[in-house]
Amino acid sequence: MELFGKPLSYWLFVALLFFEFVLAVTVCGLYGVELNRASKAGQGADGRWVYAEVVGGLSALTAILCIIPYILRFAVIWAWNTVLFILWIALFGIFGSIYIHQDPKGNADVQRMKNAVWVVLASALLWLVSAVTAFIYWWRHKERHTRFTGRARV
Repeated sequence: MELFGKPLSYWLFVALLFFEFVLAVTVCGLYGVELNRASKAGQGADGRWVYAEVVGGLSALTAILCIIPYILRFAVIWAWNTVLFILWIALFGIFGSIYIHQDPKGNADVQRMKNAVWVVLASALLWLVSAVTAFIYWWRHKERHTRFTGRARV
């Protein structure tokens, strides 16, 4: 089945990338509040929040670039998606260990950070799905050559 000249699987992948982009921008906003607060207080930026911003920014940029048709044919795409998944899991581990077991007790900042941890986990899972599907796409569409000479296409 095709839609606007592209197969349905392409549009499903675009939808996945859209949600990855939205979650990445959301994470940038949630953790950017803390960086802004530290900047206004004259404190240095905490490396954990900077790491969150970098991962969110790289993910948003990747989601935008992967929407370009035929970019999935490159092997580096699924490998890069796997790296992003690992970065998101590390981010989940960093902030999950800080905020998951905290009781907000009416503190809106702690509640926001607890919510951000779950957004990070959701984003990590979406990048895992993206890496697996990009690998499957690449494996099915890569150029195959004969075993002995490597010149003929199979």
